[in-house]
This record gives sequence, C-alpha cells and structure tokens, in this order.
Amino acid sequence: QVQLVESGGGLVQAGGSLRLSCVVSTFRSYTVGWFRQAPGKEREFVSAIRWTTGSTHYADSVKGRFTVSRDNARNTVYLEMNSLKLEDTAVYYCATSPLWPTTEKSRYYDWGQGTQVTVSS
Repeated sequence: QVQLVESGGGLVQAGGSLRLSCVVSTFRSYTVGWFRQAPGKEREFVSAIRWTTGSTHYADSVKGRFTVSRDNARNTVYLEMNSLKLEDTAVYYCATSPLWPTTEKSRYYDWGQGTQVTVSS
C-alpha cells in the first residue's frame, strides 16, 4: 500500500499563493492526483500528473492558476496554487491511481490525510 502525506496548507488572502506538497512512500508507475473537498460538498478533482511521463491534467476551475509538478528524487508531487479565490477554500488531498488520465475519485485507491487551505477576503 502506498502512503501519502500532504503539507503546505494554510490561510492566505484572495489573490495570494500557496504550494502544497505530497510525499509518496513508494515509487510506482502511477498517477498522482489532487482533489479537494469543501464543507458540505463532494470531493472534486483538481489536477493530476503521470509520474513516469510528467503529463498533467487540470480541472477547468483551476486551469491557468494551478500547476502540478513532481520531483522524482524526493518522491514528491507539488501543487502550486496562484491567484487563489474564496471558492478554493477546501481540504486538499493527494491520491494515487494506476490509470491515466482519470478524474474519478473512485479510481484512486490510496489517499493522504489532507491539508486545509483557507482563502480569506
């Protein structure tokens, strides 16, 4: 089983930036995805990266503002979030899937514990 640990969340003003990190315990040929869940809402897809090729995919709501990347030497995936909006407030999770591309949370089998991102006005 793959273990994932997120970090980097916090409180930021609208228009600001944050970088989230996801450390993955074991290297495999898989996809690492980012999801988020706001209070009272379903967990939704944000972005994903294919570990071997570096291919990326984004939800329309974050395209042009968020960037996903990886550091193979550190087994870490990053989510750089710029121009943050109030509606970006959520708990952010990273997860792994053997499939590419996929935005379906049911296709992701190992999950981190989440990190809170709060955007204030």
